[in-house]
Amino acid sequence: MLTILTIIILIFSVIVHEVSHGLMALRLGDPTARLQGRLTLNPLKHIDPIGSIVVPIITSLSGFTFGWAKPVIYNPYNLRNRRTGEFLIALAGPVSNLTIAVVFSLIMRVYMAGANAALTSPFLQIVSYIVLINLVLALFNLIPVPPLDGSKLFLSFLPHQYGKLRYTLERLGPLFLIVVVLVVWQLLSPLVAIVFRILTGVAI
Repeated sequence: MLTILTIIILIFSVIVHEVSHGLMALRLGDPTARLQGRLTLNPLKHIDPIGSIVVPIITSLSGFTFGWAKPVIYNPYNLRNRRTGEFLIALAGPVSNLTIAVVFSLIMRVYMAGANAALTSPFLQIVSYIVLINLVLALFNLIPVPPLDGSKLFLSFLPHQYGKLRYTLERLGPLFLIVVVLVVWQLLSPLVAIVFRILTGVAI
């Protein structure tokens, strides 16, 4: 039951993440995501069979949950300011997850203070998982390696003459992602725990 709950929270959190990219792109002049019907929370529009179902199930059985939704596509040539636009679109995803984490951590604090409830209560367990999963998504996506949002934040500042370097790095994205999951995540976990405790007042 806990595995199913975790996967559901993960799916909707990555959907919010992707929709946020699309909404920012629309605000900056590119309607691609809207025209593709991606500015919706309907899971059917976003679920990737491998990344949203198979990978989360397999990783959940291994002790952690990992996955992704179909990425929202945007056309950089439609943006009013291509360089600034790319930065803001990339930032919108992690910011949306961080916002969810902050909002639900406040709900968690208020509930614990008012009801004097322990973290073992079902409601608090659900809320704590929402906070934790969205924190992981926000911080993980800020790692500056392709295809994560952090790389787009970094690459948006590169001069245009480095386009070939950018193309090479993005082509190697899957390899970088494997390294991040296997190696960098071990370094990121303590940071997630620290931020979780700051937001909720509870240690994990």
